Amino acid sequence: VTGTHGKTTTTSMLIVALQHSGVDPSFAVGGELGEAGTNAHHGSGAVFVAEADESDGSLLEYIPDVAVVTNIEADHLDFFGSREAYVAVFDDFVELLTPGGALVACSDDPGAAALADRSAALGIRVLRYGSAPSPGSAGELAGALLSWEQQGTGAVAHIQLAGEAHPRAMRLAVPGRHMALNALAALLAAVEAGAPVQVVLDGLAGFEGVRRRFELIGNVGGVRVFDDYAHHPTEVRAALTALRTVACQDHTGHATVTGARSIVVFQPHLYSRTAAFAREFAAALDIADEVFVLDVYAAREQPLPGVSGATIAEHVTVPVRYIPDFSAVADQVAATTRPGDVVVTMGAGDVTMLGAEIVTALQTRSEARWRQL
Repeated sequence: VTGTHGKTTTTSMLIVALQHSGVDPSFAVGGELGEAGTNAHHGSGAVFVAEADESDGSLLEYIPDVAVVTNIEADHLDFFGSREAYVAVFDDFVELLTPGGALVACSDDPGAAALADRSAALGIRVLRYGSAPSPGSAGELAGALLSWEQQGTGAVAHIQLAGEAHPRAMRLAVPGRHMALNALAALLAAVEAGAPVQVVLDGLAGFEGVRRRFELIGNVGGVRVFDDYAHHPTEVRAALTALRTVACQDHTGHATVTGARSIVVFQPHLYSRTAAFAREFAAALDIADEVFVLDVYAAREQPLPGVSGATIAEHVTVPVRYIPDFSAVADQVAATTRPGDVVVTMGAGDVTMLGAEIVTALQTRSEARWRQL
């Protein structure tokens, strides 16, 4: 399973679906699978499920029987040098499929859809999945997402599979329309591996998520705090779109306090990515009601002159604060919240530590208010 976004969640969904089908797959995934409490396992079955990392070209070490590509969008240009070189690695990956193998690709994404077309022209078997307004419009889709409805922090979708007369319901315990597409990819891959459709759907309904993928950290005084790994503009947009929906409902799907807000604490990851996508990040962050931007998490890079969290913050149009002092963030965020608000810490760096700190700050403020009564 590979792609610019969504590969960890899709891989994890596939693992859970196969396990529910009675298969004990070996797996290696880029995040901690909630159900297993680990990111790797040596199973007794004949199936190995791997998240294939494209960031350094290491996905070319695999020879897959089924290749899932969730999407393709320019990223990791510090390694590849150009968008063209980045896209080409996915073509090289698909060409490693074993004879008779299948490519599962998302038709909603222009990059993955183009890859599907190029692969089909080479005679590779392609299973496309994506959105369709009605069963009759599914066309060449092997799996069509007909509808999706948020229900609390979960969702229910209706899908149409090729060759089936009637749509099926697909229930999920994770929020976001993008999660429904990830689940559809996992379903097609699991069925390709021999798992029964309904058993797979039952397994997906119990999928609890992956650590750092819209993970609930705590709920204090009606303020819910989540943590998410999103660190590319497209990922940020998808996560915040889901967050706004969650802000309107509690975990049961009932309406929350009127005026509940979505608040994001965003830490840019890599100076090169911040410089390349500053305006795109800002446009995605504008989906939130209030934004806190931290300084750049450098990871493997040296600082670039003139590039910081402020490079993004200056383009954000909703209320925004640039806070370079990491130690001051939790208290400032907690002081901003009111009952019903939803907060998410977001990024691929150490921003993940702030979720627990914000929860602690909220608890401290709550206890202080009680003492004043």
